[in-house]
Amino acid sequence: MPITYEDALRYMYSLTNYEVKSTFAYAPQFFDLGRVEHLLASLGNPHHRFRTVHVAGTKGKGSTCAMLASILQAAGYRTGLYTSPHLHSFRERIQVNSALIPADEFAVLTETIQPLAAQDKELTTFEVATALAFQYFAQAGVDVAVVEVGLGGRLDATNVVSPLVSVITTIGHDHMHILGHTLAEIAAEKAGIIKAGVPVVIAPQEPAALEVIEHTCLQKGAPLHHASKDWQWRGTKHSLAGQQFTMTGRRDGSANSGDSHYKGLCTPLLGKHQLRNAAVVLSTVECLQSSGLSIRHDAVRQGLRTVVWPARFEVLGANPYFVVDGAHNVDSARSLRTTLRDYFPGLQPWLVLAILSDKDIPAILRQLLPGAQGVFFARSHHPRAADPHQLQQEARRYSTPAQVVESVSLATEQATIRVGSGGLVVATGSFSTASEARERWLRLHQRPLPPLDPS
Repeated sequence: MPITYEDALRYMYSLTNYEVKSTFAYAPQFFDLGRVEHLLASLGNPHHRFRTVHVAGTKGKGSTCAMLASILQAAGYRTGLYTSPHLHSFRERIQVNSALIPADEFAVLTETIQPLAAQDKELTTFEVATALAFQYFAQAGVDVAVVEVGLGGRLDATNVVSPLVSVITTIGHDHMHILGHTLAEIAAEKAGIIKAGVPVVIAPQEPAALEVIEHTCLQKGAPLHHASKDWQWRGTKHSLAGQQFTMTGRRDGSANSGDSHYKGLCTPLLGKHQLRNAAVVLSTVECLQSSGLSIRHDAVRQGLRTVVWPARFEVLGANPYFVVDGAHNVDSARSLRTTLRDYFPGLQPWLVLAILSDKDIPAILRQLLPGAQGVFFARSHHPRAADPHQLQQEARRYSTPAQVVESVSLATEQATIRVGSGGLVVATGSFSTASEARERWLRLHQRPLPPLDPS
């Protein structure tokens, strides 16, 4: 009897899952590309049957992946998108032309892979999911897949691909206990995706990270494209429905065209940081064009205009305004604070805040609490969720009113009631927080729910 989707999920989560472990070493004895390479070989190396764009980084890599996939799809390419983590369903991680992998196909592929994976007891959830995604993309006839690194880069299971372009978004301080305590150490892990002769596109970087990337590109003979040197961007108008901006190619003699000019670009993704991500995307598009892909300006416009990427400063509704954002480190918290000031000037939010225990909690609170009217601390369903009472204790150095609520779902309800019709609620601290708050808000307002996994 064929297994069900629920059976497949149960199997996936029965494997070693570093997404829910609070401490482990990012080292070859735990992360071994040989494991996933052997599994892929037993499947006939499906990742060799389509072209890829490989994306690493700390800030904005998910949004960058979503924009790229949307543009490639608008250009007429059958496009795969592999990202993590998910919000509501594991199937979100594996998409073709914006459609989630069907539950029955996920189950069939899991049943196919399971006996092959059983030959190596060390295989992890992410490694098996990566192999499943690549097999699905190959079977679905994908032309190009946009593949997001799960953790780091050098030892990540996705680093088996031979991409057309390697992309590194802005590197910041996150997963320091795993990847390293300095930007240079973290950058060295991210730069592990750079391949010999393969062009590299980078977002603006701190000097310490930039030096590592430049050195690695020089060693590998990989042409380096700086998005901030290729493009100049300027926001022209914004509303809660989206933002409009202009991108102008710099005439600097770079390998990129340098004479491109996009006026009136639009994206529903909010915040100035998304313009930086868009510049990275446009530099990547030019590299893809140089590799032979046909991507017209109208496909760029359409792809940016129609991109869907939930829980990234997503405004679910008004009366009161309700925003969900997956900010989970100090850099993303800083971007959230800036974006709140830009889009809700003079309006102090009430926060629904649940953070993972291995994050820099004091630094995140330092970004978010001073500008808040009050905060509801809660514990998300994530196994690494911090104790909300500890969060409350840490928050005592601020004058922000704070209380502990049993769950993110209940905090969402109480915060919505507390602020009244003219207020603002922001649910943040992790993607699990954003997911739980998002689902509860949709239920409260009788809105259609996204696909959900069995609980």
